[in-house]
This record gives sequence, C-alpha cells and structure tokens, in this order.
Amino acid sequence: MSARHFLTLLDLSADELAYLIQRGITIKNGLKTHGPTYTPFSNRTLAMIFEKSSTRTRVSFETAMAQFGGHALFLSPRDTQLGRGEPIGDTARVLSEMVDAVMIRTFSHAGLEEFAAASTVPVINALTDDYHPCQLLADVMTWTECRGSVKGKTAVWIGDGNNMCHSWINAARQFGFNLRICCPEGYDPRHDILEAAGECVTLVRDPAEAVKGADLVTTDVWASMGQEEEQAKREKAFAGFQVTEALLDLAAPDAIFLHCLPAHRGEEISTTLLDDPRAVVWQEAGNRLHAQKALIEFLLLGKVD
Repeated sequence: MSARHFLTLLDLSADELAYLIQRGITIKNGLKTHGPTYTPFSNRTLAMIFEKSSTRTRVSFETAMAQFGGHALFLSPRDTQLGRGEPIGDTARVLSEMVDAVMIRTFSHAGLEEFAAASTVPVINALTDDYHPCQLLADVMTWTECRGSVKGKTAVWIGDGNNMCHSWINAARQFGFNLRICCPEGYDPRHDILEAAGECVTLVRDPAEAVKGADLVTTDVWASMGQEEEQAKREKAFAGFQVTEALLDLAAPDAIFLHCLPAHRGEEISTTLLDDPRAVVWQEAGNRLHAQKALIEFLLLGKVD
C-alpha cells in the first residue's frame, strides 16, 4: 500500500479528520493521567526538514516522537545535500530508505508535492507558503475542547489571505463550519481555494460586521516570514484590522480567540488581547503536540481503537 501523505487538510477525509481531533484529545488526556507511557514508535525515526525556522513546530514534533518512544532527526539546509542542489526527488528517495516518516517546513508547496511524489514513507506538511494544515488540527482540537462540536458554527479570519487563511478555508470545508474572511482589498486568499469552498466561506470587508455573533475569531501576523520588506506597506493596508477586546465584544458571548503565534502585540492584536480569558492561544499552542501525535500515529499505524 502506498504511503499516506498530509500536505493539506484535503488529503484526509472528513471522517478521518474528525477521528484525529478526538484521538488528539484522548492522547492528551492519557498523557495528563499516566504520563508518556504509550510508546508505539520504538526505534522509529521522523526526519524533520526545516528550511524555515520555528519554535512550536520543532518542539512539538520532536517531543511527540520522544514521548512515543521514537526519534526525531533535525535537518536544516546546512545539514543536507538539498542545500547544495541535490534534486528534491533524490533526497526523498534516499530518506525513504532510512526513516519512517518525513516532516517538512519549507517555502514552496510545489517543492513539497514533488518530495511527496517521490517518497515511499508518509510526508507531513509542517508549513509551506500556501498551507499550514498541522496548525489547523491544533486549532480545531482547541475549539472542540472549549466549545464541543464545531459543525455549523461560525469562525472569522481577520487579516492576510495567507497560508493560514487557506488552511482555515479547507478546514471549513472538511469540518462543516462557516468561515467569514475579512481582508483588506488586495490581500484576499487565492481565488481557486476560495471558489472551491463554495457557500461555507464568505468574504467580508468590515471587521465589525465580520465578527458579529461569531463563535471564534482568529488572525495572524500581517507580514509572514519572507515578507518583512513589506512591513511598512502592510501596516498601512491593515490599519483598522487589528483584533481588540472591543472587537471581540461584538462576537458571541462565549466566543474564543485563536492565534497561531508568534503574535506581534500592538499590530494585528491589541497589546493586552492575549491576556483576555477569551484568548486560548497557550492551550492552542500546546495542542500542536497532541494533534500531531494523533497525525503521526494515524499515518504510520492507521486508526487505533
């Protein structure tokens, strides 16, 4: 049987994604109760290729493999022949002979797809310029823990139509919630991704209108990694799109706020928003570990009873 890859949320069925959310919660509760006693990956290795830096991604994947009894191998461009021009497919074929799975955090989504096409072991997208599906597993897990089933509820994305926005669009499709996207003109998500989502996603220009009655509000930095030279231009374009406590007051009384982090306080969020009890970003960040454990387990072992 060919390897299952996780490059976007669309690579798994809605039922499989729902299973991962509940499995992540079960793994988390088991860890709290019994400690890291469940070790199904003795002598298994996850190769972690990082072309973009990270805190949460590296720590969560490395810890996940350690707690599962396996090993995570950190590889930067300086540590591999990829940094010296080896073809992506050749690297994928070599690693497939040596490791059990590969996690990649990179720029080009097309390059990730090329790697996965040549790999005979599961490949996990830990962020590309187009998508960040692992973050959405943690986000939906957090939303579920806090408020139960997300089906039929309403989430609001405020900010850039970036890789996180694209993954929120795919999440709305797969998990059955409604998504309002609020971007300034010129910063919309990719049209093809938006169009494919159909009626479950709507575009709204006014942040106050977008968050009215919403169950969840989320955002991201205005200038993503690699866009730092656009900072001043983006600050001007996104003026008025800052998420504040007052904006959150317009959402449903039990609304929660998420942010994939790192956050730029005083830019996309007010300086004090992360201290608001409606902000569950630390729980969200911690859930990267548990959701990704469920993902790795599923890709290597299938569903576990």
